[in-house]
Amino acid sequence: MRAYGNYLESEVMHATPAGLVRLLFRGALDAVAAARRHLEAGEIRERSKQITKALTIVHELVDSLDCVEGGEIADRLQHLYAYITKRLIDANAEQADGPLEEVEKLLTTLMEAWI
Repeated sequence: MRAYGNYLESEVMHATPAGLVRLLFRGALDAVAAARRHLEAGEIRERSKQITKALTIVHELVDSLDCVEGGEIADRLQHLYAYITKRLIDANAEQADGPLEEVEKLLTTLMEAWI
């Protein structure tokens, strides 16, 4: 695990700004996938932890928006991130897979735009 931590730290330290955004999307997607697995296994605490992790990452994505320079695109992304946040909260409250599946699809589409 320590080796992975060192690798990730190195990747973050040497990433371009776009690379950092891709890393955030990858982390959010990994957390959502883990939440879905924990939901299926009935592991409520772990599911909740992974949803919280995904929420934290989405909030980082919101904080990275430059609404002045980004204009309409940043505004639309902000609204989309707010919707993703709502769906993650719905998934946690309802203990349902549907919202997680939807979030996974949205995040995948967004991440593909950064490739």
